[in-house]
Amino acid sequence: MKFAIKHEIKGRIRIHLAQKRMTYRQADILQYYLEDQANISKVTVYVKTQDVAVVYTGSREELIRMLSRFSYETAQVSESLLENSGRELNEEYKEKLINSVLLRAMNKMFLPYPVRFAVTTLKSVKYIYHGVRTLMKGKLEVPVLDATAIGVSMLRGDINTAGSTMFLLGIGEILEEWTHKKSVNDLARSMSIHAEKVWTLTDDGQEVLLPVSSVKAGDLIRVHMGNVIPFDGDVQVGEAMVNQTSLTGESQPVRKAEGSYVYAGTVLEEGEITLKVRQVAGASRYEKIVGMIENSEKLKSSAESNAEHLADRLVPYTLAGTAVTYLLTRNVTKTLAVLMVDFSCALKLAMPISVLSAIREASTHSITVKGGKYMEAMADATTIVFDKTGTLTKAKPVVSDVVSFDEDMSADELLRIAACMEEHFPHSMARAVVNAAKDRHLVHEEMHSKVEYIVAHGISTTIEGKKAVIGSWHFVMEDEKCVIPEGMEDKFEHLPLECSHLYLAIEGKLAAVICIEDPLREEAADAVRELKEAGITKVVMMTGDSERTAAAIAKRVGVDEYYSEVLPEDKASFVEKEKELGHKVIMIGDGINDSLALSSASVGIAISDGAAIAREIADVTISADNLHEIVTLKRLSTALMKRIHNNYRTIIGINGGLIALGVTGIIMPTTSALLHNMSTLTISLRSMKNLLPKEEED
Repeated sequence: MKFAIKHEIKGRIRIHLAQKRMTYRQADILQYYLEDQANISKVTVYVKTQDVAVVYTGSREELIRMLSRFSYETAQVSESLLENSGRELNEEYKEKLINSVLLRAMNKMFLPYPVRFAVTTLKSVKYIYHGVRTLMKGKLEVPVLDATAIGVSMLRGDINTAGSTMFLLGIGEILEEWTHKKSVNDLARSMSIHAEKVWTLTDDGQEVLLPVSSVKAGDLIRVHMGNVIPFDGDVQVGEAMVNQTSLTGESQPVRKAEGSYVYAGTVLEEGEITLKVRQVAGASRYEKIVGMIENSEKLKSSAESNAEHLADRLVPYTLAGTAVTYLLTRNVTKTLAVLMVDFSCALKLAMPISVLSAIREASTHSITVKGGKYMEAMADATTIVFDKTGTLTKAKPVVSDVVSFDEDMSADELLRIAACMEEHFPHSMARAVVNAAKDRHLVHEEMHSKVEYIVAHGISTTIEGKKAVIGSWHFVMEDEKCVIPEGMEDKFEHLPLECSHLYLAIEGKLAAVICIEDPLREEAADAVRELKEAGITKVVMMTGDSERTAAAIAKRVGVDEYYSEVLPEDKASFVEKEKELGHKVIMIGDGINDSLALSSASVGIAISDGAAIAREIADVTISADNLHEIVTLKRLSTALMKRIHNNYRTIIGINGGLIALGVTGIIMPTTSALLHNMSTLTISLRSMKNLLPKEEED
């Protein structure tokens, strides 16, 4: 890439690209490529001027070399990021706003009065038509108020007031449309597929793990239970229950068998299928999600809905106030002062912008919120329930030891068998086993028959004609009635207490205990304390681990209550009981066994690198880096509700004051209309500001 350096200071450089024009796609490729580099902290691409500003650390010469080597054709950037970046949308609406302002200024400065009168009259037809149409439907809503204000101004020959009113209404419509479309696109992107690799079937029937980018239409891929379906396709083999909630809104899983069609992004809850890929592009999935969001109320909090309904309900009172003022004063100027000032405009614009701005701010903290109502519920929540593994403890537990109870098999051989069984299931402990085998260079090719996964218990399969099970003590030793080999009791009694234990049994006998270290997150205790300071009154930990392990973790974290050896339905039951007591409940989890509780909670929060079904069902997804993000979301949600209530008070106070000033004759209707519209825009712009103070963002 050829470029010239326009300006630079230490750690920041601005370059001008040697190309005639830049497309939005090229800008996105360059932006995402540079942001992915380790020594670059911030990138801003200016499409119109073909300039790029880069904030970096390290060597200037290394940065120059990297920029010189860059090529749009060879840069590795995710196609889904490019398809749905939002850059073109933002530029389009920026231009609309700028053009509206410039056109308004030019009309006032250069057009003679007769031409301005004709232009204003033509523009007013649209608003008056919508008002009359709304009235004919028997509704007294905001369009009636707008039409009345504009119509009366036109009848009086006051084109300045009518023009200003229509101009500000137009600006409001652009802002509302922009924020809505941007929020829908952001939300749809957050729900897009994050699968990087898939199990592909070769010609001889072997499963091979390949990158998503290498899959073509017509390929056969196998999807195991608990995983996301990465492509649209036709089921060739198998039977499964598929959760399509995020795509179709159906609350119950749908049965899919041979000949059925499955959608990319849905989650396989039970069973296993082999599908023939019909379409590899993600556009159809994205468009379906956008359509679903636009046709649902999921995006709106009750505060937003209340604002819209209140805005419409206030219209009759505004019209009544106008009539009463005229009857009492017989003064058209004072009457117009009431008509020109209404509460609905600010209510309808400021409330959605507040919520959408808060969702955007949450995304800057690696928090994806799937709708405004979840932020409202988060603000009101008093109880929080943590799953232990992968949430309070680190998301990547490690195998510390493999204790063999089979004299004929080495620890490495037993670990190889365990990894082969666990590799298909996306849970943190399963990943720990698979990673341990990989670190020891143990090849665990397919050596078993069909794998059966029992949620929250373990895995059962057949290896070389022998039944093998792996999972919890309850599953292996109690449900499956496996026994400890004779003479090994003392060895079993002296297993390390500080670890979680995964039990592997073959042909009814305990073969190995895999000791897994799941270190507590360093910030867990601080996060719990800060959540209590932020308004949470009850912190609960629930885990399938033993009483001993649960008690140790609970003491270190500082939770109010803990429950050990729980099943998925126990977590969901606890959440439901808390809700019946009138509490808003937050549930945080990362595994398949948390999905019931996540869907039952007032706010379900999933750790982003947990199971696909947990992410799909959850209302909020956070990165797994830091539990303080949950505290941030709680504070952000509380600040949002304070802002909304402050907006209510401000709107009522300002508009009420303007009406009083107009009725008493202190200000003219044109002045009150201008001040009303200016206050609406000011409140809306203020609502776009970040809610958290700068030090909290850092």
